[in-house]
Amino acid sequence: MATRTIPRPAAVAVALCAAAALLAACAGASSAPGCRKHVAKITEYGAVGDGKCVNTAAFAKAVADLSERARDGGAALVVPPGKWLTGPFNLTSHFTLYLDEGAEILASQDMKDWPLIAPLPSYGRGRDEPGPRYSNFLAGSNLTDVIITGKNGTINGQGQVWWDKYHAKELKFTRGYLLELLYSDNIVISNVTFVDSPSWNLHPTYCTNVTITGVTILAPVNSPNTDGIDPDSSSHVKIEDCYIVSGDDCIAVKSGWDEYGIKFNMPSQHILIRRLTCISPTSAMIALGSEMSGGIRDVRAEDNVAINTESAVRVKSGMGRGGFVKDIFVRGLSLHTMKWVFWMTGNYGQHPDNSSNPNAKPEVTGINYSDVFAENVTMVGRMEGIPNDPYTGICISNVTALLAPDAKKLQWNCTDVKGVTYGVTPKPCPELGAEGKPCAFPEEELVIGPHELPKCTY
Repeated sequence: MATRTIPRPAAVAVALCAAAALLAACAGASSAPGCRKHVAKITEYGAVGDGKCVNTAAFAKAVADLSERARDGGAALVVPPGKWLTGPFNLTSHFTLYLDEGAEILASQDMKDWPLIAPLPSYGRGRDEPGPRYSNFLAGSNLTDVIITGKNGTINGQGQVWWDKYHAKELKFTRGYLLELLYSDNIVISNVTFVDSPSWNLHPTYCTNVTITGVTILAPVNSPNTDGIDPDSSSHVKIEDCYIVSGDDCIAVKSGWDEYGIKFNMPSQHILIRRLTCISPTSAMIALGSEMSGGIRDVRAEDNVAINTESAVRVKSGMGRGGFVKDIFVRGLSLHTMKWVFWMTGNYGQHPDNSSNPNAKPEVTGINYSDVFAENVTMVGRMEGIPNDPYTGICISNVTALLAPDAKKLQWNCTDVKGVTYGVTPKPCPELGAEGKPCAFPEEELVIGPHELPKCTY
């Protein structure tokens, strides 16, 4: 297997320019075959874009009306320039939500507009608090053929009120997410900006064939749990050309929480993440877990950039989780100002209801990292498996890490891990000291989503 060129700092500019080019190309596209037959503007349903009028009824009426027509060639709801304040609303099948340039959908900050809904079966309870949870801002279940796109309009969760109440411990229920789709397939999210989610931003759950491309996600780096994209018990997910600034993991692959995830038994698998640019000073560029009890396998991360981020691709697990994380393939990382380049955690707590099976051991094996350039690094490797349940099959190859002026004297700290390395500087820990070969990366292509995104303007 040929050694790839290690990405250098110029990759940051390349990633950002590629995303900008994608936005520009889509903004200039003309209507094309395959676009929706029925098109309506939100103003046709009485909505007012002044940022003050609450338009919840207008959005609900629009989706319900277009749902009746969507089977006949599909339907699109166009949100024109303006500030459109609304409570949560559901999407429908064969449907496009199209945000024009200058359009901003604002989430209501009145919690009375956010009804309570049931917890996810693979979590058994709300993530923040026991019991039910607040509804998600954009939602849908058992949908097919859903597109959220436009000319880089914005969906703004106005999350500050939620963050304040979370920090003050005034919330009785779990915060909603900016977008959560359940049991749905053929989803495309492109050329939209998501801002200030109350908690996680994009949460495709129990979904298949999800494409997220050219998306910008922004939240203050000190905002709580504002994960960027969290594929959860979902299969065939493609995330590419996205830019994320977050107070938590930029991407977190999940599959249910402890005994609930074990019982639900739906893994996240066949996930492709490429040309991501991430900024997250206190979390990971890509996390695998911590809720991984249904299993995670076949995740491929390629040509990604992290800037001022705590760690790169991190495994987060612990006793009581069960499940597995295996067949993970990472190559082509360009990392700039990192606390850790490699970090695996086998002591991740936060168990639901304090009732997890302490004997539910996770299986972590087949983790491959190759072609990594990192600079201004505090510590290269913090690799923590689980006593009597080590993480095995770790491969690290073709790595150059340049240390920060205040770097730790101990650059690798490894416990309960086993693996091999090849061409790694600084020299790795003895547990990973066996001489290996360049790490594997699958040659066959993952086919996910449409061959080409619809080039439609409305």
